Amino acid sequence: MLTVIKRKSKVNPKSVNFNKNIHPLLQRVLISREIYTDDDINFSINALLEPSKMKGIDSAVNELIAVIKKGSRILIVGDFDVDGASSCALAIRALKAMGHDDTQFIVPNRFEYGYGLTPQIVEIASRRKPDLIITVDNGIASIDGVKAARDLGIRVIITDHHLPGKELPDANAILNPNQKGCNFPSKSLAGVGVIFYLMLALRSSLREIGWFSSGRREPNMAKFLDLVALGTVADVVPLDKNNRILVEQGIRRIRTGDCCAGISALIEVSKRSSMNLVSTDIGFAIAPRLNAAGRLDDISIGIACLLTDDIDLARDLSNELDTINLERRQIENEMKKQAEDILLKLEKNASSDLPTGICLFDPSWHQGVVGILASRIKEKYHRPVICFALANDTEGCDELKGSARSISGFHIRDALEQIATNNEGLVNKFGGHAMAAGLSLKLTSFNDFAKAFDVVAKEELNEDDLESLIYSDGELNQDDLNISNAKLLKFSLPWGQGLPEPLFNNKFTITNQSIVGEKHLKLKVSFPNDNKTNYDAIAFNVNLNEWPDTENKNVNLVYSIDINFFRGNESLQLIIKQIEKISSNQDTGIEY
Repeated sequence: MLTVIKRKSKVNPKSVNFNKNIHPLLQRVLISREIYTDDDINFSINALLEPSKMKGIDSAVNELIAVIKKGSRILIVGDFDVDGASSCALAIRALKAMGHDDTQFIVPNRFEYGYGLTPQIVEIASRRKPDLIITVDNGIASIDGVKAARDLGIRVIITDHHLPGKELPDANAILNPNQKGCNFPSKSLAGVGVIFYLMLALRSSLREIGWFSSGRREPNMAKFLDLVALGTVADVVPLDKNNRILVEQGIRRIRTGDCCAGISALIEVSKRSSMNLVSTDIGFAIAPRLNAAGRLDDISIGIACLLTDDIDLARDLSNELDTINLERRQIENEMKKQAEDILLKLEKNASSDLPTGICLFDPSWHQGVVGILASRIKEKYHRPVICFALANDTEGCDELKGSARSISGFHIRDALEQIATNNEGLVNKFGGHAMAAGLSLKLTSFNDFAKAFDVVAKEELNEDDLESLIYSDGELNQDDLNISNAKLLKFSLPWGQGLPEPLFNNKFTITNQSIVGEKHLKLKVSFPNDNKTNYDAIAFNVNLNEWPDTENKNVNLVYSIDINFFRGNESLQLIIKQIEKISSNQDTGIEY
């Protein structure tokens, strides 16, 4: 039986203070997500947190102003994911808009140099003779790299959001809301959010010194919010109030066409609509195409796409990114099959339970795709997972690079730190967040590490933690199922990490079923005892051994309500997240 937990509100109803115009269904959804007042859904730019609250921002601004006044070179050192790409593009665009024309960027090739500002990257960067290096979405662990830069007389500003270690680099300025002593209330900023705040503070300081009074045009910082929304959603950071404002404002600009050519082109190639864009379109359609470049090739293609103002060039680059993404999917599917074969063998082995903390490795696996693989395995088995690949394809390579993904209740970066502390020399490097991290270790250490990881996972997690639960906002009445409510829920908030999209559950009767697109189940369903009103529904990637099934007419569905836009027409559609066959007298299996 499908077990679904109904979301419950823990708040005293007297503390709920919504405008009377807010629909009761939306109120119900908001309250279950601990959003209780109009202020919690105030998406005005004026409601953003002040940059002055961020530790190190004054020092960083002073460093930037000194370089801008001299007109000397700034070099952005980025990261090879969407957050890093959007951060890099934002920094270059914003600095140019403020009158600085000598900004370049470099992104370490993950297959040659690994992650962050390493001494090797500093050596390459020094050939460009920068006065100042700014890291975006990296750098908080780059102790040796910062030292190498400072020894060469290059000043360094670090902008990052990853959790810092015990020792910080000796940079000229560090911006990271998670560093000790930083009073910035939002600890969930993505890397692109951090660099946005730096550029926001820089513009204010340049205004104060009269920089824009001599014919220079002061930029509207809101014009960069399309990039902030892109990086924030793609990096799957929690959408606290401040991030909700950043994302919502960015998406609103995209819907009106007020975005960079690269984002417009990526929306086109993803076959999405700018006018109806929502955060899930960014997360599941746009971001993967950009990410694919960093996984398989060079994220510089993606950065170039986000930097160009030429729509034709942007379309060419987007098509190239789309092709790379198709290749990534093929590689991912093959790796996923291999990983599931490994786990199937473990499950069939009567003398061995499936590990609580799963570590997987195959010498043929692609280093750039192990992060996605870890996510897929984590989703299926609901356990913390680390997938490894060889660090490079040279003969005799003896180093592994791993990507880790976790579940609620297990802080993956803290787990890696515990293993590294208790097993000296076992882990070469590590870093990350509570839910995602990266690491490297010797090939010969894999088995020892896998055992140590499983031990830590078993200490922190029990059997109940390993049960995957679906949280529902309850049942809907027939009167609730309409396009108006679908639009209300779809466009009211930017749903995402920490702010899950509304899901509902009901018992339905299937009146028609077929397979479309080779593996998707298309249904027409009605409420029991009412076959006059049918609703379109679709379940993606179903088990073709189970569906279609003409012998089963009654199902429990967990679903979201959506709108199908087709040839200028709108129709209601249920997007099925879980489907369970039931007998006519079986209850819904919902826990209240």
